[in-house]
Amino acid sequence: MKFFISISTTLLTLLSVSLTAQAENLEHLTQLLSTKQCSLCDLSGSGLVTADLSGAKLIGANLAGANLSQANLSGADLSGANLTGASLYGANLTGANLSSAIVTGTDLRESYLTNANLIGTALEQAYLQGAKGIPNNAADPKLFYEWGLIETKEGNYQQAIDHYNKALAINPEFAPAYLARGYSLLRMGNENGAALNVEMAAKLFKDQENAQGQETSDNFLKNLKAMQEARKKDKGNPQLDNFVRGMASLMLQFVLKGGF
Repeated sequence: MKFFISISTTLLTLLSVSLTAQAENLEHLTQLLSTKQCSLCDLSGSGLVTADLSGAKLIGANLAGANLSQANLSGADLSGANLTGASLYGANLTGANLSSAIVTGTDLRESYLTNANLIGTALEQAYLQGAKGIPNNAADPKLFYEWGLIETKEGNYQQAIDHYNKALAINPEFAPAYLARGYSLLRMGNENGAALNVEMAAKLFKDQENAQGQETSDNFLKNLKAMQEARKKDKGNPQLDNFVRGMASLMLQFVLKGGF
């Protein structure tokens, strides 16, 4: 009998703790929605899809696993917040403070990050495909380049070019970004722009003693020029066009491997 009472007491205690924890979470959620002031709150797992949280104070808040898809977080202060596994797909983070936020596995795809503060935020741990307005100081050239490659593989060439542009704005001698940008321009039908970028890549690869990069660039340029000359003479050759596209594929394989 005593054993049964002891077990029952333990179960009731655990249930009470569980209900208390749930009440605390609900209290924090209510506080956030009513005041937009919820620093250090426990909002883990909260459903906040399309919520208007513009200007909200969420400093150090626990938002792990929360669903903030398409929420308005413009100007919000999320500094030091735990966003592990949270979804901010399509969220408006314009001007938001995400400094030192934990973004491991965070879904930031299609989000808006113009003028966001991302200092100290390890964005390489988040999903950023299609994110718009990533500040130039949010990452180093290599990371912008890698984001560009992800977009390139998905066929999102303009988004890829935006990332390559940022990589080159930081480091104008980052040869792989010129080569990758040239590939994207070619796929968008801009052959002259592609040629100019690959020419710059070839020069930089030569200066940097990257023989494979220089050879890849030179071979592509040679075959692209041959195709363009054939067109000028009204002797367009479908086989030559296919060959150039094949060379472009080889170029893509090189940049996807890092191009270093």
